Amino acid sequence: MKNLVIVGTQWGDEGKGKLVDILTPAFDIVARYQGGHNAGHTVIIGDKRFVLHLIPSGILHTDKLCVIGNGVVVDPKALVDEIDQLEKLGINVTPDQLRISSRAHLILPYHRVIEHGGEERRGKEKVGTTMRGIGPAYEDKIGRRGLRAGDFLDEELLIEKLRTNIETVNMLQEAQKAHLIDEDELVEEVVSLAPRIQPYVCDTPLLLNRAVKQGKRILLEGAQATMLDIDFGTYPFVTSSNATAGGACTGTGLPPGKITGVLGIAKAYTTRVGSGPFPTELLNETGDKLRAKGFEYGASTGRPRRCGWFDAFVVRYSVAINGVNSIALTKLDVLDGIDEIKVCTGYKYEGKQLVDMPFDAKKLEGVEPIYETLPGWTESTVGVTDFDKLPQNAQAYVNRLSELVECEISVVSTGPERNQTIVRPGTCFDKWQNQ
Repeated sequence: MKNLVIVGTQWGDEGKGKLVDILTPAFDIVARYQGGHNAGHTVIIGDKRFVLHLIPSGILHTDKLCVIGNGVVVDPKALVDEIDQLEKLGINVTPDQLRISSRAHLILPYHRVIEHGGEERRGKEKVGTTMRGIGPAYEDKIGRRGLRAGDFLDEELLIEKLRTNIETVNMLQEAQKAHLIDEDELVEEVVSLAPRIQPYVCDTPLLLNRAVKQGKRILLEGAQATMLDIDFGTYPFVTSSNATAGGACTGTGLPPGKITGVLGIAKAYTTRVGSGPFPTELLNETGDKLRAKGFEYGASTGRPRRCGWFDAFVVRYSVAINGVNSIALTKLDVLDGIDEIKVCTGYKYEGKQLVDMPFDAKKLEGVEPIYETLPGWTESTVGVTDFDKLPQNAQAYVNRLSELVECEISVVSTGPERNQTIVRPGTCFDKWQNQ
């Protein structure tokens, strides 16, 4: 399995960063294929906690090349800040370690202004975005008026494009009697970042395809997750890009035939940030306990996550549309001490059991989860590294989830650190890690 995609199978925050970090030694390149700096991948190494927003988690391995693909939208100021923060933590980010696609679209200050206005006008129907300009940047991309990282290589053209877009935005702001953007100030702010960005910009699709021809191995990571995918998620309460495995091709320039494996990440329960349907959400003491024990707060925003039981109907759907070969189950230890654990095995709507995932968010809001109750365990699973040494009920829980989602579970995470991980021998993950 030379080129592997890592994808979230729920609503994000499943712990993809830790798995990328564990797998990186077996690969030569780690490439990010979609999303923006609203994503946050947290990796804990010893007493250091690294929170990465744009740069792939592989940057913590200094002998690997990291790539920000064309499917990512890049806030240049946020990228420079992230590079500076990593350097303060002892991680030097040089152009030999990081490359940015010249085709990656830019998030600019006016995108945040547009997003704030859009969410306010939605009122009760707001999506619950992170207000970082992600959606409007993708809108400009599709509207063929976006600026790209490659524009930093031509300052005159960069300024021309900026001024054209700012004039358009200000016309809309004026019509809505909203605050106007200072054109000169914004242009100066963006142009001042050019010297920091330019050394990293290159033709990454060409770089990646050449690497494949040379026999190098590529690990591809997305942000968010399947249920936030613009096409397959709980629309309109979704992100603005393809977070599913298919996005790895369009977001990097690697052809489908070069993707040789998919690892799905699933949390041992379920969480969601922002608005939208969440059938297994627990608005009670159990949900509060999961949030507190699992430290369920956004790595990028600090927003509290909504918590609920594991939804096998969702993960089974994700396994199918992503072509998941194997699953890594994270945060099993958060369930320690719960007497009974429920698992959603399906949905009922208006008294009838559903076969397919509802495409309509309002219908999904009205479903009734069908639950199966499993016995919990009182023993601690924190730091266990051998599956057979887990409590019997914990083993049974993992095995039952595997049956319900119709996919092997090859990894079980029992804590946030690298070494708090169970890799089951003979599984796909075991082979990928030791290829």
